[in-house]
Formats: sequence, C-alpha cells, structure tokens
Amino acid sequence: MPKPNNWMPRAVMAAFATCILISTVSAQQAPTVRIRGIIESVDGSTLGIKTREGTEVKVKMTDNVAVFAVVKTELSEIKEGSYIGVTAMPEPDGTQKAIAVHIFPENQRGAAEGFRPWDARVNSTMTNATVAQTVKGSDGQNITVKYKDGEKKVVVPPDTPIVTFVASDKSEVKPGAKLIIFGAAKKDDGTLEANRVNVGRDGVTPPM
Repeated sequence: MPKPNNWMPRAVMAAFATCILISTVSAQQAPTVRIRGIIESVDGSTLGIKTREGTEVKVKMTDNVAVFAVVKTELSEIKEGSYIGVTAMPEPDGTQKAIAVHIFPENQRGAAEGFRPWDARVNSTMTNATVAQTVKGSDGQNITVKYKDGEKKVVVPPDTPIVTFVASDKSEVKPGAKLIIFGAAKKDDGTLEANRVNVGRDGVTPPM
C-alpha cells in the first residue's frame, strides 16, 4: 500500500510558520521618531516635551531606560582613533563642514556607523565614523573620518560645538532640561516610548 503524501501539509505548515515569524519581526520593529526639545514635565516615567517644532508630545521611558548626559568638551579631545559623530553641511568641493561633533564613549564605538542625511538643518548630514587623521587648517581642524563603506573629509571650524556622552541616571531628566531622543518607538496606539534619553547638562543644548 503506498504511503500517504505528507509533502503538502508540511509545506503549508512551513509557510504558515514563516508568515508568523515575519509578522512577529515586523511587530517588533516599530517605527521610530527623532525628538529634540525641552522637558516641560516629568510624571513618573512619562516625559512631557515641547519639541523644537513647537508641538507638545509625551514620551514614556522604558523601565530599563539608558540616560546619557550631553556635556561640553574640547576640540583637542578629538584624536586619531576617536569614534565620533559629525553633524555637517556638504560643501561644493565634497567636504563636510561640521556644525556639531559628538564624541562617543569607547563602549559605543560602531554605533550607527556610516554616512546619511540628517535633520538638524535642511540638507544636513550625519557621519558616524573613526578619525583616521586630524590636521590643523587655516579655517579650523581638518579631519578625515573612515567608516565601513567609505570616508569623508571634514572641516571643523573653531566655534563648532563639541560634546560627548556621559552615562548618567534619571536625575538628569528634569523640567527645563534640553534633550534629544534619537529613536522613540511609535506604538500601534500612537504612544511614544524611549529606551534611551540624551539630556544636556548645565544648560547644554544637544547640538546634533
């Protein structure tokens, strides 16, 4: 007696399992929004924020939220081998003119590595990369940064804000403080949730 053909049920089951997996991954990858603004209120884990655009939003911090203080530092702290983020405007000659630089702590090396459009200003860019060379120039510091897909030449004018991140705690999160949240997750019900908050210390406005 021939054996029953089980290929079709197994194929259907495999396809069904794949659909579930794809749906689960999609559900986990909630869209994110970048938020810059001033903290107006703190109610438990919920922040009331007036955004740069003038709107008011509420963001819930996760239970394990990472809080970083954004603090001023010096151009001299940017050395060969530093991992930095450069907010910049493209120049006609192909270089990037920095409008802000943030220095990553060593344990964040490789974070969001690469070159991409940014929304600090119209047509601005962001380059997260390793400093390969730094040379003093006539109009500022000339820096070559390299990332996995290429490199950029960056001019850092003397008055460019230079900041770094310092691991901190929720004591930084208080009304009046300025902040940037790089990726608040937008939930299905429209609420926003953040697992990392970057707060300017001592009145600093996160410049990136």
